[in-house]
Amino acid sequence: MKKVESKIKRSKKQADLGTIWQRYMKEEVKLKRWQWMGMLMLIAVFAGFFGWVYEFIFYFFDAGTGEFYMQGGDFLPWINIYAIGAVPIVLACWKLRKYAWVVMLLSMVIAGVVEFVGGWLVYTIGNGTRYWDYNTEILNFGNIGGFVCLRSVLVFGCSALFLMYVVVPFFLWLMERMSKRAFLTLAISLFALVMADEMYNLMASKFFDWPDAMDFYRNIGWKYLT
Repeated sequence: MKKVESKIKRSKKQADLGTIWQRYMKEEVKLKRWQWMGMLMLIAVFAGFFGWVYEFIFYFFDAGTGEFYMQGGDFLPWINIYAIGAVPIVLACWKLRKYAWVVMLLSMVIAGVVEFVGGWLVYTIGNGTRYWDYNTEILNFGNIGGFVCLRSVLVFGCSALFLMYVVVPFFLWLMERMSKRAFLTLAISLFALVMADEMYNLMASKFFDWPDAMDFYRNIGWKYLT
């Protein structure tokens, strides 16, 4: 009987998603180190997946062939540049979240810098290699060297609003509902999974001359944009 009562009391203390969002917007949420670690891991996983879905849909229209093309270089539907951009956006905008317009503008700047620097480094180190090229895409107004364009940073700015005002509060709610061990187990497991996939395709497949994700998907009939 006591165990049942304790469970009821504990469940009443758990805030719903709306309450969590209100606390978050009033800057009443203070995170511990383990909560930051777990949330940022989940954000990296989510952002990479979100980016994959966005590109999978966008390039259906951009290619003009009426076909879907596989995106990214991993087995999982995940693209690293989106994760690399999302984490600093959350960190930079955390204390500015009351001001949505500031969040959007700051996110556009951060995303633009990440995209330009990342694209330029790959192009320079890889002797002309490009993972994306806005020179050949639709709606490429404000294009700078094919590495970044106004359309891309506008999309990232809008996506950052979704990230800061929907995704982050959801993860805060998840913390409220789960134990510390369960939350960290979920975050670390998902993050480790995408990192293992990433390291295999970036390093192990090349070092040992093993087939990578692109080889696998091409062999089963998927096409990549070249």
